[in-house]
Amino acid sequence: MEYYEYLLIVAVGFIAGFVNTVAGGGSLLSLPVLIFLGLPPSVANATNRVAIMGQNIFSVAGFQSKGVSARPYSWWLAGSSLIGGAIGAWFAVEIDADLFNRILAIIMVLVVLSIIFDSVFKKKSNGEKLDFMHQLWGVIAFFFIGIYGGFIQAGVGFLTIAALTHINGFSLVKANFVKVFAALIYTGSALLVFIIEDKVNWTLGLVLAVGNSAGGWIASRWSVEKGDKVIRIFLVITVIALAIKLWFFT
Repeated sequence: MEYYEYLLIVAVGFIAGFVNTVAGGGSLLSLPVLIFLGLPPSVANATNRVAIMGQNIFSVAGFQSKGVSARPYSWWLAGSSLIGGAIGAWFAVEIDADLFNRILAIIMVLVVLSIIFDSVFKKKSNGEKLDFMHQLWGVIAFFFIGIYGGFIQAGVGFLTIAALTHINGFSLVKANFVKVFAALIYTGSALLVFIIEDKVNWTLGLVLAVGNSAGGWIASRWSVEKGDKVIRIFLVITVIALAIKLWFFT
């Protein structure tokens, strides 16, 4: 590969890491680039997880440096998604790309409608729901989110934010922290499966991870400083743009 191709990968990784941390869908940018550079789709899917791991390590550190946390509940969600992530990775097989993209586009539109019209996305002083039943529903939801994330990853952030805000009434800032923390855990289990199956291109994965990690660190600290209002605007714009891309440019 030429040097400028590595620079392209780092740049794409930075954008993907930033978008993944604040909203979701960054892998819809990084995956096509990896495939364009010659990786088979299954290898690109696995290689992208190396970058996601690095991104989430730095994103979690960035949120914590700003005092954002949701423990011990986040550990229960992460453990549930870890099991789901391993299952999803084992079943990471070829699916019809056009059908998948359109289904994902519909999901994303539903999420953005919720962001716009559902008041649960607005932070309230007594809005968090952390009683036993709401935590149980959260753990169940994250098991299935882990399966989806282990299987394909792209767009999982939107589902995670929807679950945390609707089930537990979390602010977008706290939801983003739990999102990247859980993603760190279930991505680890999925990556282990891909390593066992020898699907990872380590050179491209580590180069992409440099960009993703930088984007995740900056985005996590930036989002805490800007708060829910700016995150909501960023999220809406991102979802609409990616939904249009998925529906019309598959």
